[in-house]
Amino acid sequence: MKLIRQLARVAGLSSDEQRQMLALMDRHYKNVCPAAFEADLSEKQWVIQVLDPQTNDLRGFSTQLLLDVVVEDRPVKALFSGDTIIDRRYWGDQALTQVWGQLALSLIEQSPDQELYWFLIAQGYKTYRFLPVFFHEFYPRYDVATPPRIQKTIDALALDKYPDEYDSAASLIRAHANQYHLREGVADITPERLRDPHVRFFVERNPGHAAGDELCCLAPLTRANFSPAAYRVIGLERSRQSVHCCR
Repeated sequence: MKLIRQLARVAGLSSDEQRQMLALMDRHYKNVCPAAFEADLSEKQWVIQVLDPQTNDLRGFSTQLLLDVVVEDRPVKALFSGDTIIDRRYWGDQALTQVWGQLALSLIEQSPDQELYWFLIAQGYKTYRFLPVFFHEFYPRYDVATPPRIQKTIDALALDKYPDEYDSAASLIRAHANQYHLREGVADITPERLRDPHVRFFVERNPGHAAGDELCCLAPLTRANFSPAAYRVIGLERSRQSVHCCR
């Protein structure tokens, strides 16, 4: 049974929707602080929601924010993905990813000449693993050094968003003492997983991931940079030109 998928404005969320989001976070993360969660949510613009088609209960969500920074006199925009989780019973379902892709494509369409990126901070390997599946070009990665221009963009975005927590030498958002982090069994690193060079690289670059450290990542948001797999998940052919956001 397919999950219901939609993109909503954070400002329009009901108290019950926010309560369900917090409860879902708490089931998958340790040290979730309601006040911190609410403060983080309030600064976001959109939330992608996936719902049970029978009960309308929340099964997953991802918060989104469009950032603006200046990098070496260049205006840069970046779609920033914040808290993201899907109920483990629905792991493998692509509903959330599909809506995210449609949002990204709509931003590309709205500003075709704008330098636009996806800014992702990855606490678990599953989040990082999204990059090689969806994009041709992304950073950091195991097989190509991060270009200086890209690293400066990562630094500018991370410092803008996390001025006190960003470790520029490691490109990591360092966890504070009470930082929430994934519960055991959600994204455990096994010897089998480490055979994947992308997972191995993520662990090497973010050895404190289990404590909540997050690796800062960047992918150019252009139609050409989306992989064939990304277009299949999104449900669009690359040649189609019209994509619109949800409500």
